Amino acid sequence: MNQMKTIEAYGELTEPATFTIQRLLPGPIERVWAYLTESDLRRQWMAAGQMEMKAGTPFEFIWRNDELTDPPGQRPAGFPEEHRMEGRITELDAPRKLAIIWGNTGGVSFLLEPKGNDVLLTVTHRRLPEREIQLNVTAGWHTHLDMLAARLAGKTPTSFWDGWSRLRKEYDRRLPA
Repeated sequence: MNQMKTIEAYGELTEPATFTIQRLLPGPIERVWAYLTESDLRRQWMAAGQMEMKAGTPFEFIWRNDELTDPPGQRPAGFPEEHRMEGRITELDAPRKLAIIWGNTGGVSFLLEPKGNDVLLTVTHRRLPEREIQLNVTAGWHTHLDMLAARLAGKTPTSFWDGWSRLRKEYDRRLPA
């Protein structure tokens, strides 16, 4: 039970500009991998976008966070209904590791490790240069991973934007200034 509590904890800055967060998810590993790599499944918790499963290949992610939950909650001012970002797969070891780069932040890696019937997912996002970006990204990852955990458990996730807004405030208190 203590391990589960630790895994369910908030993510943290593991280096000055690197955020790491973990979730223990219902397996098997191939199912969790599918939710990371297949557009129709990924769009249910994060962003749509086809990915050719080959290192070096480009992709485009399309976020429509209003569509993740019903109701979506109140989208913060200045956030569009849709956000697109181009990226590239930098490392691939199916079904254990996916590393990508996108936008003006650093790379993101997804590591999957079987733990009995569950899968430990570790997400590490590097080069988050300024505090405002750090707060948006940390709250975003936390909220998106809550969506993923709910979907994998067969549960209905709670309001995306309400959760994101609450978590952004919480990360503002938790992260070093």
